[in-house]
Amino acid sequence: MLRNFFVRKALPLSGAPAVRRLKSYAAQSGYVYHYFYQGQRPFDSGGEGGTEYVFTVSADRKTFHPVSVLVGEGAVRAWEEAHARQLASTERYAISKMALFQAFDERATPELMRREVRVRAADMAAIVETLGL
Repeated sequence: MLRNFFVRKALPLSGAPAVRRLKSYAAQSGYVYHYFYQGQRPFDSGGEGGTEYVFTVSADRKTFHPVSVLVGEGAVRAWEEAHARQLASTERYAISKMALFQAFDERATPELMRREVRVRAADMAAIVETLGL
């Protein structure tokens, strides 16, 4: 019972589309992933805060599991200060989606996609450049 006292409950997701659209991505790893966006929520992990974007992912269209893409506020703030402008919420979502694609490409097996994806400052710069923002 005491253990339940210390377990933090995850905040509910917000920003989910009214209709989920199952999308596909052919990764450089050779797998074709199917995914849809679940929503977002704030996160605070190890002293770092930001936004957690949650996607549901499958490599076989039979088993689906959530994948969290954590976009740290520090990485966002560093980019915004360096470029003297703020990123819109749609741009932050695009960054999370590109980070998910990068993980699809770089992780050798679908089992490795069960781990969260973290967007760091160096990742942020490369992704934003790819997006042309």
